[in-house]
Amino acid sequence: MSDAFTTRVLNVVSGSSEAVVDLTRHCEAFLREAAAGRDGLLNIFVPHATAGVAIIETGAGSDDDLLTALHTLLPADDRWQHRHGSPGHGRDHVLPAIVPPHATLPVLGGRLELGTWQSVCLVDTNISNPNRQVRLSFLG
Repeated sequence: MSDAFTTRVLNVVSGSSEAVVDLTRHCEAFLREAAAGRDGLLNIFVPHATAGVAIIETGAGSDDDLLTALHTLLPADDRWQHRHGSPGHGRDHVLPAIVPPHATLPVLGGRLELGTWQSVCLVDTNISNPNRQVRLSFLG
């Protein structure tokens, strides 16, 4: 593509339980088209008040460890002032302060430059809203 800036929105179903959803293959597929061999930056943005983006190892337990750590930091109980939705939902609104709703990653030669064990993941603790959008933007 000749555009310096290209964007796509992914519709992601995170399910009815807390989830770390690997988006790496979606990012790579987007870059094959959008970057077309060029260098630049990939921005991943989740336009939701209760989800975030993490760069983390998956498949070896780290994704479950992240959810466990979030339970320790942000317990799903009645301590939260924000109290609509499922019990402890207020913690979901604090999540983006810890797991930000965005990440910007280098792209070299059209390929996402992640470390060997790194994956791009949606982190979603809000069991009341399983339908998420993730905006991928490439700036060449």
